[in-house]
Amino acid sequence: MMATMCQMPSQIQLYEEMSLLSSRMVEAARASDWDNLIELEQGVTSLRNALMATPEDGSAPGTDLDRKRSLIQRILEDDAEIRRHTEPWMEHVRQFLGDNARRRDVQKAYAAGAGEPAPGSFGA
Repeated sequence: MMATMCQMPSQIQLYEEMSLLSSRMVEAARASDWDNLIELEQGVTSLRNALMATPEDGSAPGTDLDRKRSLIQRILEDDAEIRRHTEPWMEHVRQFLGDNARRRDVQKAYAAGAGEPAPGSFGA
């Protein structure tokens, strides 16, 4: 019997690859390399989707289960570390966007109060 050339990776292989990518995501987050972080996250998403499509091997020996558990724990720890770096940046972005929205609202209100049509409105 011939082995298939394009064999699906096992669940453990997918978890290992996700763990490697999540470690690289931590490095990108620490360096504020947001473009790289996004790219790496897309890779993790692809691996997660592949993992969901991979049937679980019910005959996995205990060492494989321990390895999976360890990899999942490391991925979760990496995720927490990534959040420690991204959440302050995201809050800054939210405040910046909120400030811009308030500024536009104030400008519209002043324009309307001065008898000028507010931007985007149809004057009388």
